[in-house]
Order: sequence, then structure tokens, then C-alpha cells
Amino acid sequence: MKIGILQTGHAPDELLATSGDVAPYFERMLDGFGFDFATYSVVDMEFPDAISDCDGWIITGSKHGAYEDHAFIPPLETLIRDVYAADIPLVGVCFGHQIIAQALGGKVAKFGSGWAVGRTEYEWGGTTLALNAWHQDQVIERPADATVYASNAFCEYAALVYGNRVFTVQPHPEYGAGFIGGLIDYRGKGIVPDDLLAQARANLAKPDDNPAVAAQIARFFKERTVA
Repeated sequence: MKIGILQTGHAPDELLATSGDVAPYFERMLDGFGFDFATYSVVDMEFPDAISDCDGWIITGSKHGAYEDHAFIPPLETLIRDVYAADIPLVGVCFGHQIIAQALGGKVAKFGSGWAVGRTEYEWGGTTLALNAWHQDQVIERPADATVYASNAFCEYAALVYGNRVFTVQPHPEYGAGFIGGLIDYRGKGIVPDDLLAQARANLAKPDDNPAVAAQIARFFKERTVA
């Protein structure tokens, strides 16, 4: 099964040499599940020729806002609606979660209560999972076709399921402590409140549940279910 990675942002320049760009994190997250991958840097206006070029699609995180005026956003929203109409499995993470919701009738905004950064716990399909978050924007109105799969007191729509067609998550199951530490150092200072950065740094050594969500994403691609 071939998965197309629609890359909507780049890693900070300071991390590129040591940690690589965004797309390879998704390949590593899904390593061992039998997928092949193709990457399209849609943030740089590199789009697939056809939605049938891959058997499933995943949209990455980004520093950009889904509601901002960027050239890549309108064609990406069109692609999302086309993939949805064609019943091809689609997964979104962070910005991907938000842009899919926006394209399918939801609303995304800068959240008035601020940022979620670092290790964060969620009520996740009947259990509690800890994943790394890095966002101020949130889905504040979910599309009519979406049901809530995960949430917490800060983020009502932490994961959404759109029937058997789309599975999206607000936190980052692809990022471990190393990348989050890099975001703290190179992207958070002066933007995220210092106390939140300090708390995130203090939690870097604590375990996360990335493998459980990676398995869910793989199951969704293969079986069209997260259960």
C-alpha cells in the first residue's frame, strides 16, 4: 500500500541537519507496517498529479495557520474534498487535522486559552494516552460528518473520525522528545510562554504513547477503522 505524505511545513533550519525534515518522521512512525511512501511538498506547491497516485494520504503539521492566506491552502482544500469524495483513506496530524476539518465544513481558529506544548494526556477512545502537542490553533467547530474520538479539557476535538474515510489527530504521534526539545529551543522562544516551555522541557523524559497511535493510523489505512 502506497501512502502519500502531503508535507505542509518544514522543520526549523536548526533541526534539518540533525533531525531531518517533517516527512521522514511519518515514514519512521509507520515503519514496519508494510507501507511504501511518496512525499509531496505541498507547502512549496508540489502536488500529486492525481489523487489516485497513492492508496492513502496523510497531511503533516505546519507552522502555518489553516485560515491564513497561503498559496498552497486552496488547492490543498480542493484535494482534501476530492479525496473524501473518492473514498480514499485520509489521515491528518496537527495542521493536517485542522485543514481537513476546515475543508470539510468545520472552523479553525487561534485558541483563546493559548498553547498546548509537550507531553499532554488525552481521553483517547476510552483510555488515556500521552502524546506530544505543539499548537495554539484548534478546530473549534467540527464538520457535520466528524465524530469526536479523543479530547481533553483544553482541546475538545483532539481526534476526529469521519466514518471510514478520515482519521485526524491534533497532537503529534510522529514526534518524540528530541524533536519537541528542538521546537522548544528554536521555535518556541518568544512565542510560547516561558512557563509552558519550561514545563514541556521538564516532561521530555517521560514516556509517550506514540506507538499506539501509529498502530491506529496503520489500521485505519489498511482496515478503515481505528477500533
